[in-house]
Amino acid sequence: MSLSSPSSPVPQTTPAPAPPSPSGIQLESIVLERGGQPLFDGLTLRLDESRIGIVGDNGAGKTSLLRLIAGLEQPRSGRVLVHGIDARVDRAALPGKVGLMFQNPDDQIICPTVEEELGFTLSAQGMPRKQARLAARDFLHAQGLGHWSARSIAELSQGQRQQVCLLALQIGRPATLLLDEPFASLDLPSQHRLSRQILASAQQLVFSTHVLDQVRGFERVLWFEAGQVRADGPGHEVCDAYRADVQRRADDPLGAQTAQAVPC
Repeated sequence: MSLSSPSSPVPQTTPAPAPPSPSGIQLESIVLERGGQPLFDGLTLRLDESRIGIVGDNGAGKTSLLRLIAGLEQPRSGRVLVHGIDARVDRAALPGKVGLMFQNPDDQIICPTVEEELGFTLSAQGMPRKQARLAARDFLHAQGLGHWSARSIAELSQGQRQQVCLLALQIGRPATLLLDEPFASLDLPSQHRLSRQILASAQQLVFSTHVLDQVRGFERVLWFEAGQVRADGPGHEVCDAYRADVQRRADDPLGAQTAQAVPC
């Protein structure tokens, strides 16, 4: 793990462009601005591990990183490669490689029932609608959730809607799942159920969270601060370092007031 002082930004190198990799995610010399202010300035990362956590304060760039990988944001310069696909050049191919779950499930769900929501994912991939509905029903049964098939989305709790969003991503079988604060606004039982569903996924997981215990056991966690990687290493080391920094700043109100915020 590497740590640096907040007042001493981590220098970003600019390696020669690499050929597209058939696996993993690469960000090369990314420059991204938000509201006229630089958020990422030469960010270079390679994400190959199966379980990667992203931590940091609000506004540190966590959501923007996930949106870049999903092709929902385009950098001013630089390149994002997702399992060999250039996110700028071939955006239409990204849904087969990566799926993003938003913080708020109501921003993602578009169908009235659980079965229809999962079926929509398959229909968008070209499967006939009736066949997609049947496949969604079978998928729910395989998850032990066959009784959810005809349930109205409006009847579900916040945690259950989050589960539906994740199921709708999983049924499409992308290589990578991007989860943006999946535990936001969930009580502890809902967090536990969603966590079990997440960790059972066969796909690569990259997700941001403020619930540090959920990523503490991950093989790799990135701590973002003001658009830069403050630390990168095993989950327990990075989470402990971030927690200690949060405590230090909480004990220094003056320092917290003068900290510069970067829009996410």
